[in-house]
Amino acid sequence: MLTFFQHGIRRLFDLADAGFNRVFGQTCNPLHQLGALSFYFFWLIVVSGLYLYIFFETSATAAYESVEYLTHEQWYLGGVMRSLHRYASDAFVVTMTLHLIREFAFNRYRGARWFSWVTGVPLLWLAFASGIGGYWLVWDKLAQYIAVTTAEWVDWLPIFTKPMARNFLSQAYLSDRFFSLLIFLHIAIPLMLLLAMWIHIQRITLARTNPSRTLAIGTLCALLAVSLVRPALSQGGAANLDIAVSVINLDWFYLLTYPLLEVWSAGGLWLLLGGLTLVLTILPWLPPAKKAPVAVVDPDNCNGCRRCFADCPFEAITMQAHSKRPGFEEAVVNQSLCASCGICAGSCPASTPFRSIEDLVSGIDMPQLKIKELRLKTKVALEQLTDDVRILVYGCDHATDVKAVQNSGVAALSLPCIGMLPPSFLDYVLQEGSASGVFITGCAGGDCYFRRGNTWTDQRIDGQREPVLRARVAREQIRILWTGLLQKKELTKKIEDFRVSLKAVGHD
Repeated sequence: MLTFFQHGIRRLFDLADAGFNRVFGQTCNPLHQLGALSFYFFWLIVVSGLYLYIFFETSATAAYESVEYLTHEQWYLGGVMRSLHRYASDAFVVTMTLHLIREFAFNRYRGARWFSWVTGVPLLWLAFASGIGGYWLVWDKLAQYIAVTTAEWVDWLPIFTKPMARNFLSQAYLSDRFFSLLIFLHIAIPLMLLLAMWIHIQRITLARTNPSRTLAIGTLCALLAVSLVRPALSQGGAANLDIAVSVINLDWFYLLTYPLLEVWSAGGLWLLLGGLTLVLTILPWLPPAKKAPVAVVDPDNCNGCRRCFADCPFEAITMQAHSKRPGFEEAVVNQSLCASCGICAGSCPASTPFRSIEDLVSGIDMPQLKIKELRLKTKVALEQLTDDVRILVYGCDHATDVKAVQNSGVAALSLPCIGMLPPSFLDYVLQEGSASGVFITGCAGGDCYFRRGNTWTDQRIDGQREPVLRARVAREQIRILWTGLLQKKELTKKIEDFRVSLKAVGHD
């Protein structure tokens, strides 16, 4: 049931990906950079919030007036900053929520990734607490409603000796100290959020916290345009606790649960949110995932080059003194962190099919698909080709099914991750295997299931990252296409175009 639910959501994301790719291109597809966009929006919130803080008056009588001054008298900067603060906050909730749903749909929350998922759950509470506190500071009619409703909701918990709601019985109970406390919390909680975001990415190598420059500039321009066209305004005038709030317009990004308090009890809402939090926290183990075989180091073939250490996307590899060669290092795999992607095997200098030994052993290998087995499968696949133009396709288990494009002129092999493919295999296929060309495909650019597989493959072939593809290999005999799960037609067309181009230049 859970898998069926995931597949349904993933299909929606794949359809959306295809549309965004056509509009923005893969490098600027916002769905591939949701985590980075969340960081980006956080910093926009911080910068705009600092400007607003300069002019904000922390008192019961002047808080509302200071916000109104920024909004109307200083509309050209203060008003824009207020609106930018509001809309960046809303966008932060959107990207954070979509990021959570996408990671769930693509099954990127289990196994070695449980830490990032579990540490991401508290971010939801901290983000909403930050946003709700920001609404209080405006101290308009909406802030009054939120303050009273929140106080009554929190009072259900046995935390305070005196009810929190008693502070909002009338205007006479309100003091300047209350606003000093609010501004302190509105600074402290975002700082806690930032710390939690830092913890969230600690087990991820080279975590992407900045969107592409083009996407960042375009997003900022869009937010500024919305801020000018539809500025954020206060609702209903200044708050007055002596008069009950009758009509307000809720911000559904942050205040989605508040209407439930009108029909449910406070305890019922706590039970709902607490239950959802608990389910999200234990989701990586519902049911327990079957552990895939992890990478295995062979000390006899490990020379301590550190390539696997540098390439591992999840910090599962460390280096220690070599067990058999004094003065050298060897790789060590942390089994609890290994995601079984095989990227490390693709980076090992011993993972070359040109080695003459029959029992080819790499310095680091994957038990489910060893390098020697990959060489054997490559040979078998090439022997099956009978057409005048012979193409071998290397694909990824988490992208378009490459087995579906096979025919008399096209053979296909699928790897756990395309980053597992050593560049020397391309040379081997074109030289020893006498293939006309090699076609490489995998997850969409910037959206690799194992984070860095397609990026490292691009850099290895371009000569920017070890191990590099030898200069002698004709690049026109290699074609790369990063696709999603549903791009079979596009993949088939690109392979046919590749076949035509190879035939035209005489590679047959």
